[in-house]
Amino acid sequence: MNRSTIGIVLKLAVLSLIAGLAMAQFGLKPGEVFVNAGAIARDVADRAVDALRWAWGYILAGAVVVVPVWLAVHLWRRAKR
Repeated sequence: MNRSTIGIVLKLAVLSLIAGLAMAQFGLKPGEVFVNAGAIARDVADRAVDALRWAWGYILAGAVVVVPVWLAVHLWRRAKR
């Protein structure tokens, strides 16, 4: 193995140790992570959708102000050229 490969292996070992210690702090076992991977992915997706639903109204409200101002500035700069 060359030095680069050894470095990568050592970095992966250290990161794996840190991840294992963090999992132990939260009471997670490696087998549980694989068994619950689908549920975890669904939970993350559900939270992302909820966040978008929450933000959508604010995005639209802000766009009512931001888009016309941006358009006016854009047209103004274009007219100056």
